[in-house]
Amino acid sequence: MRILGLDYGTKTVGVAVSDPLLLTAQAVETITRKDANKLRKTLARIEQLIEEYEVDRIVLGYPKHMNNSEGIRCDETEAFKEMLMRRTGLEVILWDERMSTIAAQRTLIEGQVRREHRKAYVDQLASVFILQGYLDSLRTNGGNDE
Repeated sequence: MRILGLDYGTKTVGVAVSDPLLLTAQAVETITRKDANKLRKTLARIEQLIEEYEVDRIVLGYPKHMNNSEGIRCDETEAFKEMLMRRTGLEVILWDERMSTIAAQRTLIEGQVRREHRKAYVDQLASVFILQGYLDSLRTNGGNDE
């Protein structure tokens, strides 16, 4: 089984998936929507990816502020988590995503990706950083996901 990593944003969701051995995270795609509140197609696409990759749990980036406080984006993410759990029946783990987007942007800059092309990849790469952080914690915590 695999784990799906998601970077949930107002109009995009970056998607990554683990390898079957739960060692590495690979970018899959960025799901886009025109309206922040129109999640039906986004959830349907996530369900397709869950089936395609035989996913048994989801790691969802949790956007805390740098001072560890939680804002409106955390509330929106928690609501999305509830939708995912109801729709998929899978466990959804919230994972601190602080610095994942910044790290993704730095990686794209270092890789000399042109500015106009970065936006297409930043959410996917952020989802990779989120999922890889979770996978690394599984190994360092002996399989416990806390």
